[in-house]
Formats: sequence, C-alpha cells, structure tokens
Amino acid sequence: MVQEIELKVPTSYEDISLKKYLELQKELKNYKGEPEAETALMLYHLCGLEPKWLTGISINDFAILNNELSKFISNTELPLQRLIQLDGVEYGFEPNLSNMSYGAYADITKFSSITIDENWAHIMNILYRPVTKKIRDTYSIESYKGDNDWEKWLDVGMNIHFGALFFFVNLSMDLQLYTLKSLKETESHPNIKSILEKSGEVIQQSTN
Repeated sequence: MVQEIELKVPTSYEDISLKKYLELQKELKNYKGEPEAETALMLYHLCGLEPKWLTGISINDFAILNNELSKFISNTELPLQRLIQLDGVEYGFEPNLSNMSYGAYADITKFSSITIDENWAHIMNILYRPVTKKIRDTYSIESYKGDNDWEKWLDVGMNIHFGALFFFVNLSMDLQLYTLKSLKETESHPNIKSILEKSGEVIQQSTN
C-alpha cells in the first residue's frame, strides 16, 4: 500500500528557527561519525520526515530533499542585519560596540564563548534592542536594562542569527590579520611566543 506524506522543506535559513537548529545540533552530537543517522536527523528536524519513513521514500525524492537543503546549508555569506522586525517592533543591532554600556558588556562576557549554543538567545537579546530613533542609516536603541525576555529569539530565523555570528567571526579574522601585520612591523617582544600562545586560546574561543 502506497502512503503519501507531506513535507515542508526549508529553502533558506530564514525557514529554520533557532529552537529547531539547537534541537538538531543537540541530537547530532550523539551520532558523530554515523552519516546515515545524521542524515535521518537532519531530514526529520528540518523537513519533518520521520525516520520510519526514510527507508520507504524513492531515490529521486531523497535526492530532491538533499539537493534543496544543500543549496543553502553551507552558506557562510549571510550579512549582519542591523535592523529587524520582531513581533511588530523594530530592533537594532548595537550601533557602537566600542561604546557599549558596562552592563551589556558584563552580561555578554559571562559566557565562555560567542557561538550558537543554548546561550546564544541571551547574547542576541543583549545585542538587539528596540529602536528609539532613526535618521536615514543611523539609529539609536533602548538603553540596556538587563537580559529579559530572551525566549523570543528562539523563534527567529537562522539567517538573522548566522548574520550576527559571521559578523563577529569576520571581525575576529580582521583583527588577527591586523595584529599579525603590526607584529611584523615591530621588534619582537622577548616573550612573544608565550604571548601568542595565550592569545591563540582567546582567538580560538572567539572563532568557535
């Protein structure tokens, strides 16, 4: 007996919420090195294909699913979206990181690294706050009042989350490049090797 099933296949990271992404990542950790299990988990979490139906779908349908996901799954060119709409409210990304309030800075640095994990929604809730004033390309956002109501970021698409993450990754890479160039132009410090080794630990955390 042939049974029809309806799947909703995402066509971009916008269709995948942070909550769904974290659930997938959590389960994938238990099946490292098992390609078939990893594929089954991705199709289940992203497309709604239950594992019990996986062996029954045709080769052509399986190829179509994989092809649709591969179109965007490895995209690392997602830009930072400085202004977004969320629940009818316009939010703006921290417009001046170097002038961030101490409270916001302290709350972000309490996390061991800036990466998309169970703490990421908290970080986004600190970096993005409601816009209070906007003139052309410049804007102001609300003063930081504490990390409250962070759960709303779990329903936001991964295109927004990855855009923010890649911003920090690219910033870190630019800083590394600038630092290395500066070191070449100056006399080496007698303890430069140990300094670079310690710096490497920090860089590794920031690019995880």
